[in-house]
Amino acid sequence: MSRIVFRNARLFDSAEATLKPHATVVVEDEKIEAVSFSSPPMPALHDDQVFDLDGRVLLPGLIDAHVHVTATVSDFFQLTLIPQSLITAQTKDVLDAMLSRGFTTVRDAGGADSGLVRAVENGHFAGPRLYIAGRAISQTGGHGDPRPEFFQGMRCVCCGALGLLGHVADGVPAVRRAVREEIRNGAHHIKVMAGGGVSTPNDPLDGTQFSIEEMRAIVEEARAAKTYVMAHAYSPEAIQRAVQCGVRSIEHGNLIDENTARMMVDHDACLVPTLSTYAAITRRGKALGWSDAMLHKTAIVTDQGLHALKIAQDAGVKIGLGTDLLGDMMVDQLEELTLRERVMSPAQILRSATAVNAGIMGLAGQVGEIVPGAFADLLVLDGNPLDGLALLQDEKKRLAVMKGGRFHVNRLPCAS
Repeated sequence: MSRIVFRNARLFDSAEATLKPHATVVVEDEKIEAVSFSSPPMPALHDDQVFDLDGRVLLPGLIDAHVHVTATVSDFFQLTLIPQSLITAQTKDVLDAMLSRGFTTVRDAGGADSGLVRAVENGHFAGPRLYIAGRAISQTGGHGDPRPEFFQGMRCVCCGALGLLGHVADGVPAVRRAVREEIRNGAHHIKVMAGGGVSTPNDPLDGTQFSIEEMRAIVEEARAAKTYVMAHAYSPEAIQRAVQCGVRSIEHGNLIDENTARMMVDHDACLVPTLSTYAAITRRGKALGWSDAMLHKTAIVTDQGLHALKIAQDAGVKIGLGTDLLGDMMVDQLEELTLRERVMSPAQILRSATAVNAGIMGLAGQVGEIVPGAFADLLVLDGNPLDGLALLQDEKKRLAVMKGGRFHVNRLPCAS
């Protein structure tokens, strides 16, 4: 297979969050073979496929660190009534669309299984690299328990699609077994519901879930399997409990305060805000049948989202990028970048969506960077994203999306 060479690029260095001119990037098979900066560029071999980017921007493929690729509808109980085979068929389009937007790696926060991972790896589905939590660990009545009120005859959520997103467990032995079961089933990381959520009407946002003993057992089991825990949490108390127990990344975190942010820095914990999901729910939630209680909670976290982001940034918390979009709202995935521009610079946001997310996921040097030995996951833009990230939302400006050395989108001028 001939090499692919990109010349005359402005390369986004995700470690330094800067653009570097006169870049040449050589791709061989699925990896980046070489990166150089010189004018004129280094010579190509006679059978190389060469693309002259003429100063266009070359980014590492984007990473979304909080997705639910199988949440093909926004109502979790309605989702449980859909046959799993149909959900899988719908997920094929979800994955394809994410890759087309430039997301070459995603971290699923509950719902996707090892079969979907294999479907992407084996080429049955076009999609990003998929790293999964399996089912999120939830206490009875917690954010991952989708049963409606008064389902008294159902003692578990293990039947059919009812257990697609959540694994309900109570007590230290049960949560240990739950983590071991998700690892056995191919989970790359563990998701725990450490507090209430927006999409479940009866658990308060500022509530805590799981005891300290249960949470520590969950983290201990994940570490024994050489992986880590991500925690759904909004309130300072829920965040602090999770961080003290050894959770690596806090998801959402909209109600964080300064003391909690400093604690996260002390414990080297990361924050993955998900502003786009609240914006999408605000626009569409009522039409989708979300209850007044759920919409009220959405309003609370929406009002605090940017403030929380600023608190975390000022404290020096490592900030990743996630979206947490559900169903038809997934089309708004790239809005996560533009929503943050009131608090963060475009360069900082792109760094969150590349190098920082790679570090959170334990994938530094493999994805999120354009360096020799990394996967050739690349995005070519016609314009400068550091002038404004709305550029990425323009499909015509996304000239190429490459994953593992293969073009998924290619609108570049013909190669020489």
